[in-house]
Amino acid sequence: MNNDLILVINPGSTSTKIALFNGLEPLKEIDITHQTSELAGFASNLEQLDYRFAAVEKALIDWNCKPSDLKAVIGRGGPLKPLSGGVYHVGESLMKDLQSGKLVDHASILGGLIACRVAESADIPAYIADPVSVDEFDDIARISGWPELPRLSLSHTLNIKAVVALVAAENGKKPEEVNYIVAHLGGGFSIAAHKKGRQVDVNNANDAGPFSPERCGTLPLTGLLKMACSGKYQFNEIKKMLIGKGGLVAYLGTSDCREVLKRIEAGDEKAKLVLEAMAYQIAKEIGAMATVLKGQVDAIILTGGVAHNSKVVPWIKERVEFIAPVIVKPGQNELKALAAHACRALADASVVKEY
Repeated sequence: MNNDLILVINPGSTSTKIALFNGLEPLKEIDITHQTSELAGFASNLEQLDYRFAAVEKALIDWNCKPSDLKAVIGRGGPLKPLSGGVYHVGESLMKDLQSGKLVDHASILGGLIACRVAESADIPAYIADPVSVDEFDDIARISGWPELPRLSLSHTLNIKAVVALVAAENGKKPEEVNYIVAHLGGGFSIAAHKKGRQVDVNNANDAGPFSPERCGTLPLTGLLKMACSGKYQFNEIKKMLIGKGGLVAYLGTSDCREVLKRIEAGDEKAKLVLEAMAYQIAKEIGAMATVLKGQVDAIILTGGVAHNSKVVPWIKERVEFIAPVIVKPGQNELKALAAHACRALADASVVKEY
């Protein structure tokens, strides 16, 4: 092993992705699936810290790599206090908030905690970058219609900013020189207006926007209120319905768009209607973000797993191509995006932010 190694850690709800990079060159990668039965014994994601850390330790042993071989460790950034985009040193304040248990209970909070634990043993820096709570909103975007319920900036920022930088570079530009609408289409959807390097508006996938494979998106308010007050459901039951069992799952019993395509090819008209409705709602949200940018849109970027879908992408395109050219960058490369942040941090300490 050489001394230019960066360890990247991306904890998800049921998996931990771990990768070893030499600069921007991927050397090793593993996607560890955690069985539901194993995770059921933990009351929260925070309680999984030792369990997930052990998986990272095992990967390093299997790769014959010691923490002292590494130059830096970077983890996925969890839902912290609102902050600007960029790379952050995992310091005392950040660790305190991650360990408090008061943040949104999401597996991504473990990224910084595991990174710090690995780094401490080797006296190397630990970072996170572009966490989900990046907030670059213009103040006008925070107004919701009820003072006690402001619109919050929570999104798939890491992949959004990475694809903005990629597409800008392919066109000989910097992110600060372009206006893009980015539709991150994964298990949840984030449709963002990116204006001259800032994510000035985006739907919170847990609260609003298009329905997705696993989330309901924006719902009829009075109907939702009646359901919530009916006495039929507990809070956690409704929350799970909205986030996890909504969208395609609720209509079709699956969150797998590939399975939905098979049903459509077999003549299932309901599957076709629901999938096209999802594309319709994505296009509507893209149109809304075009108004945020006052029509000055250089490109619309479709990214995330659903951007592979041979039905959804054309359905979106036919509704939004009049706004701007549509560029499709399917999938997401969050591991490489994190490695790139770590490389920049190591090359220029001035880009590293303190929480």
